[in-house]
Amino acid sequence: MNPRAPDLRFALSHPAHFIALGLGSGVIPFAPGTVGTLVAVPVFYGLALFLSPRGMVLACAVMFVAGVWACDRTGRDLGDPDHGAMNWDEIVAFVLVLTFTPLTLRWNALAFVLFRAFDILKPPPVGAVDRLVKGGLGVMLDDLVAAAYTLLLLALGMRLIR
Repeated sequence: MNPRAPDLRFALSHPAHFIALGLGSGVIPFAPGTVGTLVAVPVFYGLALFLSPRGMVLACAVMFVAGVWACDRTGRDLGDPDHGAMNWDEIVAFVLVLTFTPLTLRWNALAFVLFRAFDILKPPPVGAVDRLVKGGLGVMLDDLVAAAYTLLLLALGMRLIR
């Protein structure tokens, strides 16, 4: 089965599609992962207006579970279980990264670059998770591991500059 290229009509046809396609941002035909990571910034700041850091982590957990369901359904409907247009995984993972990142432009930009690098390059075990874990869980989980790498490097960087 050839995977289909989603459009806005597809994104709006089912709540799972809208979520998996990053609130519709995944239909943009170039760099959907980068676009999703950028979408995470206003999502983070919007949630941070109302939630404590603990609440942000809980919100990320809820968004992760919703993403497993949404990406599983959308992947089946698109004919590709890890379709590139599905970028909810980047949104959730980067919201989590921003939750633990100093709220300055410099730190947010560094977090963005590191997260995109880990997501694209997929160093072990990110790549292994991407290959071995299938369905919606696989889509979501490899980005969570990339987020962990990002947070580790950011923590090391913060430690070194103090």
